[in-house]
Amino acid sequence: MEFTQLGRTGLNVSRIVLGTMNFGPLTEVGDAHAIMDAAHDKGVNFFDTANGYGRSIYPGRTEEIIGEWFAKDAKNREKTVLATKVYGDMGQEWPNTSRLSALNIRRALDASLKRLQTDYVDLYQFHHIDRNTPWEEIWQAMEVAVQQGKVLYAGSSNFAGWHIAQAQEAAARRNYVGLVSEQSLYNLAQRDIEREVLPAAQAYGLGVIPWSPLHGGLLGGVIRKENEGVRRLEGRSKETLEKLRPQIEQYEAFADELGHEPGELGLAWLLHQPGVTGPIVGPRTMEQLESAVRAVDIKLDEKSLTRLDEIFPGYKTAPEDYAW
Repeated sequence: MEFTQLGRTGLNVSRIVLGTMNFGPLTEVGDAHAIMDAAHDKGVNFFDTANGYGRSIYPGRTEEIIGEWFAKDAKNREKTVLATKVYGDMGQEWPNTSRLSALNIRRALDASLKRLQTDYVDLYQFHHIDRNTPWEEIWQAMEVAVQQGKVLYAGSSNFAGWHIAQAQEAAARRNYVGLVSEQSLYNLAQRDIEREVLPAAQAYGLGVIPWSPLHGGLLGGVIRKENEGVRRLEGRSKETLEKLRPQIEQYEAFADELGHEPGELGLAWLLHQPGVTGPIVGPRTMEQLESAVRAVDIKLDEKSLTRLDEIFPGYKTAPEDYAW
C-alpha cells in the first residue's frame, strides 16, 4: 500500500479509502468485520463513514458496526484513521437534529462517538453545505470539539469551490486551520469538479477524496458483465449506460489492451490526478477489496492518460473553462 499526507496536514493515510456505506444494508456484520480486518492486512488505514449510513435499517447502524469491530481489539482503532460525517437528519423529525448548527454538531458528534465506541474521530466532515448557519458558528463549535479532544481535523463533502473559499477565509479570520479535505463525486465519467472544486482544494491545501470512483459501477466492466449475463441495469443506471455506452465500450476495450480490469483502471486514473488523496471504495465482498487495492500498483504513462482523456474529456480549470 502507498501512503500520502492528507492535504496540508502531517496525517499519513492510505491511497485507498475504505468506504463503509454498504455495512449493514448490503453487507452483514460478520462480512463487514472481515472486510475491515482484510483492509488492515492490506495496509488500508483510512476508513470513511457517516452518521446517517445504515438508513434502510436505521440511521447510525453503520457506525455501530464499526464500533463493534473497534471493541473487539483496541488495535483496530489505533491503526485506523477514522472519518465520519455530520449534516443529515437522523430520523428524529425534530428541530436542531440535522445540519450544522453548533447545537447539532455537539449532539451529533457525541452520538457518533457513542456508536463508534471511541473517544475521538480523526476527520469530522460536513456532509453538505449549510446555507443557514454562519461559518463563525460552525468553526466555533469545531474549535470546542478539538479542544475537548473529540475531533482532530475538519473536512467537507459535496462543497462547491466557492463554499471551500468561504469556509477557509472564515477560518483564517479566526486563526484556525479550517478544512483539510473535500470529498466529492469524481471519476472518469463525471469530471465536473475539475473546473472549480479541484483548483480551490489545491489552492487551500485540501486533500480530495473522490466518492463513486467507478460511477456507480459503470466503469467497472459493466458492458462485459451485461454480455455475460452477470449484471442487468435498470432505471437511472440503465439510462446513464445508454448515454455513455460508446465511451464505455472504448474504455473497456482500452482496459483490455492495457491488460487491466476496467475497475482497477478507473481507480488508477484517479490516483494519477493532482490533488487526489485516494478514492473511496465500498466493497461488498473481499474480492472487490482486493481488486481496489491492486489499482495502487498500476502506473499509467502519459500516452495512456491522454487516451483516457480522449475517451472521457475533462475540463479546464476556472475561469478558463468559462472564458476563452
